Amino acid sequence: MFSIFKPNPIKKLKKLHDVKLEQAMQAQRKGDIRGYSQLTFEADEIHKEILALEEKNQNK
Repeated sequence: MFSIFKPNPIKKLKKLHDVKLEQAMQAQRKGDIRGYSQLTFEADEIHKEILALEEKNQNK
């Protein structure tokens, strides 16, 4: 009944994923390949979490 008041973790993770990808792009433009690699890895891990949560929600 009050599910509209619960925070949506998927939405929060998607926003964080977008931020990490933006930071990675900026690092790549500056020539910081290690920073780009690290940020891309972090974005990939966040994306995996998103997929797991979406799959969990579909199975309910």
